Amino acid sequence: MAEPLVNQYGVDVPHAIASMIANVYPAFDSAGFVREVLDGYDTLALMARGKKIARALRQYLLHDYAQALTILLASAQQPHGRDPTLTLGAFLYLPHTLFVAEFGLEHFELSMQAQHALTQRFTAEFSIRPFLKHHPEETLRQLRVWATDPNALVRRLVSEGTRPRLPWAPRLRQFQADPTPVLALLDVLKDDPELVVRRSVANNLNDIGKDHPDLLATTARDWLKDASPERAWIVGHALRSAVKRGDSGALSVLGFGAAAQVSVGSAHITPGQATTGGAVQIGFEVTNSQNQPQRVLVDLAVHYVKANGQTRAKVFKLSTLDLAPGGSAALSKKLSLAELTTRKHYPGRHRVDVLLNGQAQPLGAFELVSGRI
Repeated sequence: MAEPLVNQYGVDVPHAIASMIANVYPAFDSAGFVREVLDGYDTLALMARGKKIARALRQYLLHDYAQALTILLASAQQPHGRDPTLTLGAFLYLPHTLFVAEFGLEHFELSMQAQHALTQRFTAEFSIRPFLKHHPEETLRQLRVWATDPNALVRRLVSEGTRPRLPWAPRLRQFQADPTPVLALLDVLKDDPELVVRRSVANNLNDIGKDHPDLLATTARDWLKDASPERAWIVGHALRSAVKRGDSGALSVLGFGAAAQVSVGSAHITPGQATTGGAVQIGFEVTNSQNQPQRVLVDLAVHYVKANGQTRAKVFKLSTLDLAPGGSAALSKKLSLAELTTRKHYPGRHRVDVLLNGQAQPLGAFELVSGRI
């Protein structure tokens, strides 16, 4: 099993932050700060660790927010000595952004300046959200300015911070209800020259589509008019969840609105009884039963058994087939059953479907058992 990411956010983090602050503010009580943070630290999840550090910063820095923020921003420029190759290396600055989010709401201008600086080191996508909730008009006005900022990471903040369903963050309910202000920002960014921004735009639009599938389809059609390859990629990536759900509007945008006129044969799922940590091989053939060519979107849905015994489908992308009249194509997938930090496997019968232009057709099933057979 992969090492949990939280293990990269250990006791060295508060020590590094204390050292960086002491370099610019010698009066800082580094020992007291570290002692406060480490009390119960090892029992906390990653985001909770960041919040605990942020609250200790409030306790041990100067009481005046503006003065404390000045020290904190100056310390961020100091060397920290952590391994730069760590997956969570940039998360060193998570407490800095959470400090702004929790204690800076009454200091809008200062906090916006801080987030502009910090997002270029880590990301202010989490800390901008309380401002969108408590100061929506002012924050949206600031984001409209940042949408044309010279720095790509600042522009990315505009799209990532306004995602209605951003992972690891509370949902932005006002934008789930009415995403119009967010779409206006995304429209400015849809032809951004940097992939890191375009990917964020696609993820935001994908979020919007989970609550407003028709609006997603309409926006996708509009954006595809005279679209560059880069913008067309944004649309395709934004439609991915809708396609997996089989939303007719999204499938229609991509040219797969009609039911596929094909037959499925030679299906096999081996072994029929598998163990956690192993793998299952899934294969089948798709044949065009028409006397004209067909383009068919083929995905795979595995109905994973959950802890409560119910099942939930996960869709895997397979292929887009261009089938000649009467033509066939063989497809296969090796399905890993290794335990992951993002997925735990439970014993039981796992159904497998093939999705043809979003419509499910059963392929079979395999039984998952714990341990060795």
